[in-house]
Amino acid sequence: MTEWLGSYATEAIWLSLKVASVAVLASLPVGIAVAWLLARHRFVGKALLDSVIHLPLVLPPVVIGYLLLVVMGQQGWLGRWLDEQLGLSFSFNWQGASLAAAVVGFPLMVRAIRLAFESVDPKLEAAARTLGANRWRVFATITLPLTLPGILTGAVLAFARSLGEFGATITFVSNIPGETRTLPLAMYSFIETPGAEAQAAWLCAIAIVIALASLLASEWLTRYTRARLGGQC
Repeated sequence: MTEWLGSYATEAIWLSLKVASVAVLASLPVGIAVAWLLARHRFVGKALLDSVIHLPLVLPPVVIGYLLLVVMGQQGWLGRWLDEQLGLSFSFNWQGASLAAAVVGFPLMVRAIRLAFESVDPKLEAAARTLGANRWRVFATITLPLTLPGILTGAVLAFARSLGEFGATITFVSNIPGETRTLPLAMYSFIETPGAEAQAAWLCAIAIVIALASLLASEWLTRYTRARLGGQC
């Protein structure tokens, strides 16, 4: 595989897996909190918050990349502060690619987890509270386990979406071999290179296989966790 695709392509595949994994792990706690807030609370501005969260689904990815560049770039108002105060920089590195991937995958994650929270019967939580359990104990021992299938589904969907991210990544962190050149960017580079159509086709096939495997894994994990929790498969 390395000889056929070249070191840049195989490097891009492993980089994509790392970027997508970090994106999901970093955004999952926030996704659970936001999904719980939207599913269980009414407050002023809820519809606006929900719309903002889902904006990456309808905005052109280049717009998302540009906004990240303005806010989180080295000259951005937040990016400059993080660089000066904490030594954190998201410009032109794989961490920035993970940030871009997390942003575009976040709506899918929140939507799946929110539906899982809404499917939990509030009477079960109320019964636990009448037995003396506080809200955090109820959440940790009843609500969270019952929403585990939805959490896993949201995480896998966000992972699959992160693997395919292109526009926001190339706009925010450019296309740097070994640093920000993920699988879609490597495909773009091969497509733009005369005589490299075969490598681009192979990367396309690999991307399809990884995405399909992610979706199948999501379905299997959902069925498995529901079976373990006593639900119907």
